[in-house]
Amino acid sequence: MTGVDDRDVQASMRPRVGGAAPVPGATPRRRAITLTTVKLAALFWLCVFVSDSILWGIAGVDPVKSALGKLMLNSFGAALTLVITALLFLLQSRTIYVKGVVAFIFSLLAAAAYSVFDLAIFLWMTRPPVWLFDNVQFGHTMISSTAMFFGWSCLYIATIYSFEVRDHERSLAQAREEALTAQMQALRYQINPHFLFNTLNSAVGLVEEGATVRAQRMMMSLSTFLRQTLELDPLMDVTLAAELALQEDYLEIERERFADRMRFTIDVEETALLAMVPNLILQPLVENAVKHGVEPSLHEVEIRIIAWRDGDELRIAVENDRTPGGSHPTRAGSRIGLRNVADRLAARFGSASGFDTVLTPELFRAEIRLPWTKCCQVS
Repeated sequence: MTGVDDRDVQASMRPRVGGAAPVPGATPRRRAITLTTVKLAALFWLCVFVSDSILWGIAGVDPVKSALGKLMLNSFGAALTLVITALLFLLQSRTIYVKGVVAFIFSLLAAAAYSVFDLAIFLWMTRPPVWLFDNVQFGHTMISSTAMFFGWSCLYIATIYSFEVRDHERSLAQAREEALTAQMQALRYQINPHFLFNTLNSAVGLVEEGATVRAQRMMMSLSTFLRQTLELDPLMDVTLAAELALQEDYLEIERERFADRMRFTIDVEETALLAMVPNLILQPLVENAVKHGVEPSLHEVEIRIIAWRDGDELRIAVENDRTPGGSHPTRAGSRIGLRNVADRLAARFGSASGFDTVLTPELFRAEIRLPWTKCCQVS
């Protein structure tokens, strides 16, 4: 768009309104259109003034002596341009055919007024002792003026359409952003209900066994964990250190349930701790490690969270040992969590991210990679 500040346009995206011609106190969108129109009209008539001076100068007319007359004529033409613009603005909701016909009629009327004013300026400045009306010369002026005003009308209609296209593009962009937000929220809030049920059942079991202190500690940890996860903004990134702290809280809850056969380690490069990651991106992976590695096992299982920087990428892996009797970590119940991670990464980073799994008789490994972005400051 010619001559308009993007900030004005960005502030002007509102439902389209009709009505009177653009006025200073109108909506932001109207103000943006008015600003563009005024600048475009000024440029248009400046070009007309310069081209007239050059062409009439070539024809033998002194451009200095004729400057006042051309300035008066072009000022009158600019006023007619604004009148045409205001009338066309009232028709912005009409079809292009209606606008074209009306623009041509307006251009004829404006050209007639412009030609008469041009003739009056000529008589006033030259004061010929004898003058006869030259219908051929007047007709030429009418034709050129009609073309000029119709050209301006088409330019203005194109300007209005460009605003409508930008409005439409912004509406689509906003709709896409809202859809992406909804998708990210839906993916982000897929907390495994089995974790809640199992934790509550474990707490009940501890109470029945008389281990009320452990049960109380588990419930307090669960309450803290749920509050922290629900308070997180699904579209806001966190440092890897904060994400690991949350996962450590989760694993501490699970260790209360599986104290006899679960241990975990976190091995992360120090520089990677300040890398930014989508919040709770590791939650489904850690849940899968517990569900398919620890729960079915009769032996001790270790869960490992590993993170490191690889060039312009951050890599994070979650591993768990596999023991005889362990479930397949890619069965249907697990695929939901794995797909959750893959979908969040694809929605947020596209092809710049990746998600892979490795299954061996000894371990299951889920690894994500995402663009390296470091936090601005240490929190």
